[in-house]
Amino acid sequence: MITSKKEYKYYLEADRLAFNKKGKPRIIGDIVWKFQRLLRKVEYYMNCKKSILSKPFYLFFLLRYYLLGIRLGFSIPPNVFGPGLCIVHRGTIVIAEGAKIGANCRIHACVNIGTKAGYENLVPKIGNNVYIGPGVKIYGDIEIADGIAVGANAVVNKSFHEPGISIGGVPAKKISEKGSEGMLTKATEILAEST
Repeated sequence: MITSKKEYKYYLEADRLAFNKKGKPRIIGDIVWKFQRLLRKVEYYMNCKKSILSKPFYLFFLLRYYLLGIRLGFSIPPNVFGPGLCIVHRGTIVIAEGAKIGANCRIHACVNIGTKAGYENLVPKIGNNVYIGPGVKIYGDIEIADGIAVGANAVVNKSFHEPGISIGGVPAKKISEKGSEGMLTKATEILAEST
């Protein structure tokens, strides 16, 4: 969660590296990256700028974030993703409020990360360096360890505590020892090495 201006800049840089981009988003194009930058700005204002003078800016950025989310098909609440997020492209992504997803997540379209049926607070906790393929459904009070790759169209309704594996199927089960290595950019590790 972003708790300072320094962390805000760190999150922006980690997201940029995860996208493998240079500089800032182009005026035309880079719409998903622009959404992610708005997400980080909303998180920054929500968590750090509590004064009455900041309220109009927060509401302005929140409205832009909400409208761009509708345009892209994203329903992603603030303070869910760690640094190094890479949303691969536009398409439906629905995430329940309260879900926690670690650093360096790469997520594809048609993903749903939700609560256990009938509950509001039983949501998934997903580790660092997790690859989430297209069409994945993850729900319930479960945990997914670091370095896991979740295969396309998997339905994950139980915890996976073994790091560095691949899971897939309906319902999901371990299918490989490979994990997410090589499937995503570990932006936070790159930043740690450069300092």
